[in-house]
Order: sequence, then C-alpha cells, then structure tokens
Amino acid sequence: MTALILFVVLAFIYRFALLAVSIRHEKALRGAGAVEHGARNTLALTIAHIAFYLSATGEGLARGAPIDAVSGFGFAIYLFGAVMLLVVVRLLGRLWTVKLLIARDHQLVAHPLFRLVRHPNYFLNILPELVGFALTLHAYYTLAIGLAVYLVPLTIRIRQEERAMRETFAAY
Repeated sequence: MTALILFVVLAFIYRFALLAVSIRHEKALRGAGAVEHGARNTLALTIAHIAFYLSATGEGLARGAPIDAVSGFGFAIYLFGAVMLLVVVRLLGRLWTVKLLIARDHQLVAHPLFRLVRHPNYFLNILPELVGFALTLHAYYTLAIGLAVYLVPLTIRIRQEERAMRETFAAY
C-alpha cells in the first residue's frame, strides 16, 4: 500500500508541476494578446480531471489495491502518458497550456507526431494517463464511470480546438 500512496503523491506532484508550466505559458500568451476559446469547457475538463484523480485515489485506497500485474500494466500505461505529456510540452513550447489559447503570432506546429496523431496531448497523454492511473489503483468503477464522464468535455474540447485551428490556419 505504501508504494501506491507514493505513486499517487508523485502523480499529483507531476501534475501540479506541469500546471505551473501551463500557468506561466498562459500569462505570457495572454500578455501578448492570445485569445481563449471554450473557457467554460476548460473548467468542466479541470473539474473532471480532479474528480477522476480523487475518485481513483479514494477507490484504490478503499479497495486496498494490491501491487500485481494489473497495477504494473496500469503503471506502464501511466508512464507512457506522462512521458508523452513531456514530449507534447516540448514540441509546443510556449504555446502549450491546459487552456485553449490562440496566440497572435501562433504558428502551426508541423512536427510528424501531430500528423500521425491529430491530438497527441489528448490521445497519447490524457487518456493513457487516466486509464493507467485507474488501473494502477484497481479503480475499476472510476475507470468505467469516470472515464465516460470525462469523455464528454474532452470531446467538446477537441471539437473546439478543431474549429479554432481551422479558423486560424488555412493549412490545418
């Protein structure tokens, strides 16, 4: 159980550290005139993300989740998502935030990863992160119900992002 508590603590620290990066980028972007799209949905996504983490943590601790093949598989999926977040942050640089912001000098990132996977931040980071987090903790109810709930604002976010990118970039 101690290892799982350590996992949860480190996962929260990791997320807060990346949130600090996002906030720093957001301040700079807004200062340079960036425009936010879908602010209410960003709030819904934030609430869903926090609720998922708290629910999975509570369920895992209440269940007394063992360290076994399921938790190992979940941890591997989680690590993949965590690494992909670092990749996406590196590729997007100052443009990466948890909010949907379009900068005045926004340049379309044409890295092959973005051609291979349309929304790598969502499909290679967030979804693996959530699935891996829940599996590591054996939080099956959170995985089934929480992920279904999370997919609603995530789907809306993807549509909002698609619209904003098409309006901004002819080449998108």
